[in-house]
Amino acid sequence: MNLLEVRNLKVSYGGIQALKGVDIDVAQGELVALIGSNGAGKTTALKALAGLLPSSGKVHYAERSLHHCATHQRVRDGLVLVPEGRGVFARMSVEENLQMGAYCRDDKAAIAQELAQLYTLFPRLAERRAQLAGTLSGGKQQMVAMGRAMMSRPKLLMLDEPSMGLAPLMVDKIFETIRAIAAQGISILLVEQNARLALEIASRGYVLENGLITLSDSAAKLLGSDAVQRAYLGV
Repeated sequence: MNLLEVRNLKVSYGGIQALKGVDIDVAQGELVALIGSNGAGKTTALKALAGLLPSSGKVHYAERSLHHCATHQRVRDGLVLVPEGRGVFARMSVEENLQMGAYCRDDKAAIAQELAQLYTLFPRLAERRAQLAGTLSGGKQQMVAMGRAMMSRPKLLMLDEPSMGLAPLMVDKIFETIRAIAAQGISILLVEQNARLALEIASRGYVLENGLITLSDSAAKLLGSDAVQRAYLGV
């Protein structure tokens, strides 16, 4: 069963059409990669799905339309975006940032329990829980952003360029964490500049070019596609 169904999604900036009619499906418990070159519209797609940009088309999440559904309500319903650039609250501590992810919840005992579990998933954050988030390295800030999203109990986690600007060792750690989150049964829609890494952990993938989906297939078949190899894998 599809948790997310997107049909003919369109977004325009002034006179420029950034998305020209995009169709995407994400099944319950599925990890789907959305790849494409810079400027293809990947971030625009995630922001539109999060309710941060006006759009047209049909978006169904958990078998109901998101038409007129505000961003905060989408978060309450488990549709959560980790934005490009991480967007941590720089002058707040790591723990305060994580607690902000639970802003729409009032179950204090469960929040405390899940925060402890989160520190198991991100042990480096446990060591830095009192440190200002803005003073962390880019990789640890990415962990904070992902952890903050997890505190909102996502059913569908949308990740926008989680490896951007990170050292190779930290990229490996972030992708290990993405696998661990997916293993919990949480659906993931992953936008990632490193197409090979994204397709290696995804079950299916879409290629977005100039606001249109030009290819969609299993991740394994996209990895083996001559067109994808030439354009995105450096082969």
